[in-house]
Amino acid sequence: MLVLAVDTSTPAVTAGVCRLVHGDHGPVVTPLATRVTEDARAHAELLTPHILDCLAEADLTPGDLDAVVVGVGPGPFTGLRVGMATAAAFADALGRPVHGVCSLDGLAQRARAAGMTGELVVVTDARRREAYHARYAPDGVRVSGPTVGPAADIATDGVDHVVGDATRLGELVWGEPHTGTGGEVGATAPDRVIAPDPAGLVAAAAADLLGGAVPAPLEPLYLRRPDAVPPRRVEPSPALRGVEAGGPPR
Repeated sequence: MLVLAVDTSTPAVTAGVCRLVHGDHGPVVTPLATRVTEDARAHAELLTPHILDCLAEADLTPGDLDAVVVGVGPGPFTGLRVGMATAAAFADALGRPVHGVCSLDGLAQRARAAGMTGELVVVTDARRREAYHARYAPDGVRVSGPTVGPAADIATDGVDHVVGDATRLGELVWGEPHTGTGGEVGATAPDRVIAPDPAGLVAAAAADLLGGAVPAPLEPLYLRRPDAVPPRRVEPSPALRGVEAGGPPR
């Protein structure tokens, strides 16, 4: 099956088309075209052109797609809204299912594809000097998270690899000795495993896609209350109490 995958949970504007099939040892994901631009201010401007570029490179039309996958965060409100709205619009226009996946799961799948085994922690930037993070067992199952908080508070005991945002990785505090490459992975890996890629997103949704599962409604993982809140009611000044509308004070 042919799957369009998009993600805007990080500063990267990510889109791609992948082929997903059953393999002898599990699902096999083959990227056909990928576009990624790191620009946190350009999600809305670049995502749709990236999608169209990927379709053109893969010599496909939108009607050739069988499904859409989108990262639902965690991430900032504005970025997530762009990716999820675009994915939902494409799926609705084509009459195709749209599957939401945790973006950290997509990043973990990318790390596994890059050869990182054992206990894995993925970290992305949550701004305000905090990080979104989750931990994965050697079999790939997420065992904690996603959650948000200071990177220094992330448990690292027994971790073999960490990947994600280089700034937040630099704030990790290592506990018990770890057997893998640890904090160096995310900062120095040649392929810069800092954000989910289309293949990782499709891999995260592969079981549902191949199984024909009916996708749940898209629900963004904000993990924080919005910055904008309704104004609080302000009590009138004592100097105004007793003033009749249009009349003099009593």
